Amino acid sequence: MMDHRMTGFRVAGIVAALVFAVLLGIRLDVWESFAARPRPLPTDADDRARPRESWMNIFQNNRKIGFSHSRLQPTDTGYELEEKVAMRINTMGMIQDLHLQTRSRLNRNLALERFEFGMESGRFRFSARGEASGGVLSVRTEAAGDRRSIEMPVQAGIKPAAAVIDALAMADLKPGRRYTFDVFDPAALTQIPVLVEVIGPEDLPVMGQSVPATKVSINFRGMIQTAWIGQNGDLLKERGLLGMRLEKTSRADALDDLGLEASQDLTELALITPDRPIGSPGALKVLRVRIGGAPTEDLQLQGGRQRVFDGVLTVRKESLEELPDVLTEQSLPALERVYLKPEPFIQSDHPKIRAQVRSILGNPSQMPPLLKARRLMDWIRANIERRPVLSLPDAVATLDNRMGDCNEHAVLFAALARAAGIPARVEAGVVYLRGKFYYHAWNLLYLGRWVTADALFDQLPADVTHIRFVTGSMQQSLDLVGLLGKLTIAILE
Repeated sequence: MMDHRMTGFRVAGIVAALVFAVLLGIRLDVWESFAARPRPLPTDADDRARPRESWMNIFQNNRKIGFSHSRLQPTDTGYELEEKVAMRINTMGMIQDLHLQTRSRLNRNLALERFEFGMESGRFRFSARGEASGGVLSVRTEAAGDRRSIEMPVQAGIKPAAAVIDALAMADLKPGRRYTFDVFDPAALTQIPVLVEVIGPEDLPVMGQSVPATKVSINFRGMIQTAWIGQNGDLLKERGLLGMRLEKTSRADALDDLGLEASQDLTELALITPDRPIGSPGALKVLRVRIGGAPTEDLQLQGGRQRVFDGVLTVRKESLEELPDVLTEQSLPALERVYLKPEPFIQSDHPKIRAQVRSILGNPSQMPPLLKARRLMDWIRANIERRPVLSLPDAVATLDNRMGDCNEHAVLFAALARAAGIPARVEAGVVYLRGKFYYHAWNLLYLGRWVTADALFDQLPADVTHIRFVTGSMQQSLDLVGLLGKLTIAILE
């Protein structure tokens, strides 16, 4: 939700992903809301996108919390697309400035050829650059001095998320038309399907004038956003998640009053209030709830300590009895061995991670897995400050900066556990706290069987109010943004 054409779309997408990294389903079935199969966008390179420069104000419930600037410039072989975003975000009562910058090279069909992405927030820095060729996107990332190379298959003609509105402006925006295409989100390092429905013409007040526009609905990761596109292809306005809104403005107005207000506390806006309170959640052995307000069949509610029957979700706290004293990689089932491997944000093979494990555990090879997990959790509790940060959660950066919220605790615990020979996943969903359910992330550890663990709350196993929606990796956790503000929870037992 970033720029003019992209400003809205890019800012909403990045805010959602990054805010969710603080708030912490699986993918909603975004195809269900489209009765007819959407058509692909036209790829006629003779119909050139217009060069443009765009400034947008970013509002959250009528507070100006940021601005964005983007520019699309034709070249001999395609386009150069640049964008910058600055925002002031309030999460869990802490105000943080966020700066994003992206530069992309596109072909004549606005398909991604190369990109550079950078994000800064406080002491946290993340950068990525990549090149697409032959259906493969080769990406190099850097965070806290850790450099990674990733090869990922992508659809031919994949577009950067920043070019969504530019691509639509080249299409026939007749009311009722539906389009689908894939975009690459550098904040999550993933390919995402985008679904667009053209609603129809509508006059819109823009900078004191009434301007003819075309209204469209954009479905991005289950988030529905509404955008208004001008006759010249500019994004005029976008409205979406958590009261976020972008509006076209002048350069002077966008840069005016750089002492921006912070957003409302986005954590509070996304919470879920159950129908009645839960007494002594830490003492409960069983919790039964009914989840509504949004489709749940695609959430990972079933499995492990969670069971769903007749629409009722039952969560049972695990026992820590009769766990093995020794766990070797050779003895692990194939699936469990997968969760010993490093990932882009769970760098269990990094020298700093491995050195930290040796410092905490000494030689862990003959140590019982439960004891290893408890010692790692104790070290995290004593050494990682519990503090909300606005970043892409990354184990090495968390180890260096010694602070973070649930996401940072989860990726660091996963990396330390994997380096110690314990298969570990990241799980995400909601947890009960002070009468509300908050979006949250924690871990699942294989200690002879899978057991939940929450390093932020110092719980092993985690209490039964930890309701899992997705499990596996941080990229899957980001898919939960489509659920924000939709779910309801009724307490049955």
